[in-house]
Amino acid sequence: MKRAYTHVKKYELRMIKMQQAGNTRREIAEDFGVTKEQVKECIKRYRQRIAADASRLPKVRGRKPAVTLEQYKCENKRLRMENELLRDFLHLAGRG
Repeated sequence: MKRAYTHVKKYELRMIKMQQAGNTRREIAEDFGVTKEQVKECIKRYRQRIAADASRLPKVRGRKPAVTLEQYKCENKRLRMENELLRDFLHLAGRG
């Protein structure tokens, strides 16, 4: 005898509401014509999915903070000083 597949997912929300209203798994199963194990698994999968959705954090993607003209000028000044120090060092070391 071949078992017929029942799409319990389409009854999922109604099963949850019935359980919250105080119905037992047996009563829910009889109402939808499925087994109480199917009701149990359906409710279990629903709860797992809700828990997974709640714990999932959205990806945070954004731009790097904009660099101002003042910051570029400061960096440029620092790099010029650095180059001057390196040139003086190489000159004193006899390499430049």
